[in-house]
Amino acid sequence: MSVFLAIVAIWLGLGLASVRPAIRLAIPAGLWAGVLLVQRFAPQSALAELAGDRRVWLAGGVFALMLAAYAWGLRRLRDAAAKEDGAPGTLGAAASPASDPAMLSDAELDRYARHIVLRELGGPGQQRLRRASVLVVGAGALGSPVALYLAAAGVGRITLADDDHVSLSNLQRQVIFDDADTGRPKVQAATARLHALNPHVQVTPLPRRITAGDADFVKEFDLVLDGTDSFDSRARINAACVAAGVPLVAGSIAQWEGQLTVWDPARGAPCMACLFPQPPAPGLAPSCAEAGVVGALPGVIGSMMALEAIKLIAGAGLDARGRMLIFDGLWGETRSIKIHRNADCPICGAGKGAP
Repeated sequence: MSVFLAIVAIWLGLGLASVRPAIRLAIPAGLWAGVLLVQRFAPQSALAELAGDRRVWLAGGVFALMLAAYAWGLRRLRDAAAKEDGAPGTLGAAASPASDPAMLSDAELDRYARHIVLRELGGPGQQRLRRASVLVVGAGALGSPVALYLAAAGVGRITLADDDHVSLSNLQRQVIFDDADTGRPKVQAATARLHALNPHVQVTPLPRRITAGDADFVKEFDLVLDGTDSFDSRARINAACVAAGVPLVAGSIAQWEGQLTVWDPARGAPCMACLFPQPPAPGLAPSCAEAGVVGALPGVIGSMMALEAIKLIAGAGLDARGRMLIFDGLWGETRSIKIHRNADCPICGAGKGAP
């Protein structure tokens, strides 16, 4: 044991002396190898007896090698995360240097390691997620998986807007809540859950609805995700996002089917009013309370919404602008249809402002 402690002391002393990492590792490694050679070829020597069991030294060497490999991996991840991304066309890329967060901590590197090793995300993509500010409207069935996955992914600032309270009937599909949350404001209960999931993100509860007059407020965000369940609410959120020029990830669910798209006329995609300028006739599009919804369906569509948000923020892959994804959970079918802007749209086109 005294020989082992001597090698550790040498290693620490070399570190205090600011010796280059390669030499700092090479000297203790050479001493360790020397001890093993003595134990192998001169087992009766005083050094071999002082060193102790050869198996312990072998196990210690393997453990030290694992620690060195882990430290090397963390350095590589930190270097990747610290690179200046500057990628064009990504949300949040124009953040000022003063708002640019510091280097990812070791705890964050561990937490987001599976992101950082993805070629399409890497360190720069994770930094963009960390800089991003998103507004999630609706903390219910769709908002639950959206908020959970965005917080888990490391989206830096998340604002939750909802004026409702948790009810027992919500728990069949709104997985961000539990039985003890019944009666609490949804944004309050959801904020506590997200803080528990990831203390590195900032979550702001907003106990009110978003209206068409909230364009100035919406401009503060890089992205909006709409998980509301009525045509009127969606139309108001769409109008605010169009006026603010902010992309809107929109999802909807009913019974066994869900839909997903990105409304973004500022970048060539249609807005909601391009396809649905008028509300549906009474009874044609009933709410989930009226028509029912299978509990797992919001998890599918909400997860897809969070995935779209991550791609939009990081600039990865092909997003859903100009496409509507339709998922049929009852028959296990998914299809995609192209959608286009309406030049006479009353919200984003030539018909803007028309009665």
